[in-house]
Amino acid sequence: MKALSIRQSWAWLIVNGHKDIESRSWSTKFRGRVLIHAGKEMTDAEFEDAAMSIAMFRPIDPLPLGEMVRAPRGGIVGVATITDCVPPARRTSAWHVEGAFGFQIADARPLPLISCKGALSFFNVPVDVATQLRQMHDLGAIK
Repeated sequence: MKALSIRQSWAWLIVNGHKDIESRSWSTKFRGRVLIHAGKEMTDAEFEDAAMSIAMFRPIDPLPLGEMVRAPRGGIVGVATITDCVPPARRTSAWHVEGAFGFQIADARPLPLISCKGALSFFNVPVDVATQLRQMHDLGAIK
């Protein structure tokens, strides 16, 4: 099963349907269902950046700061579908960082935390984690 590691609070925004683009410096040909992994680290600056971005790009009322602060880290926190990789010149979402590639996200939903180590880029989750996820959740076609 493929996963993509994303720092909190960005992972929380994605799996809860608030963020439709994940910006990266690199392109991908990957399309399909992917597990969302939340990295262990989240600095105060990253939290403040996410809160400010919400206020600018997608106002959520009331702003769920408590949920974002307590968002689980260090494992699989959700599942989503990557439908496209939007080049920097075709930005259409406010979440798409200028000069970056944007992984178009659809059908995202949160899952209870299942701890596992993340990795850069897309990575395969350990077999025991994949087994646990399949037993607990209907994840659709995740390769």
